[in-house]
Amino acid sequence: MTSETIKQRLTQALNPQTLEIIDHSAAHAGHAGARNGGGHYHVTIVADAFTGKTLVQRHQLIYQALGDMMKQEIHALGINALSPSEETTGNS
Repeated sequence: MTSETIKQRLTQALNPQTLEIIDHSAAHAGHAGARNGGGHYHVTIVADAFTGKTLVQRHQLIYQALGDMMKQEIHALGINALSPSEETTGNS
């Protein structure tokens, strides 16, 4: 359910061209964050909203979109945030 909520929030906030969410939570069973209910996820997202933004600004946009999920449902989040031109040229 959390992957679907992540998808909904990021889609609504950033209107991505590409969005991939990988749930690594099962690989972290027993980890302190997992015991408290927080999952481990990795997102790859390509959106016009990232054009001209620094890496920190891109991550801030994602964290803002996910909001309170970062306190409970998400323990760890890997992010690969690209603008459309970076995806097509292979730059990251």
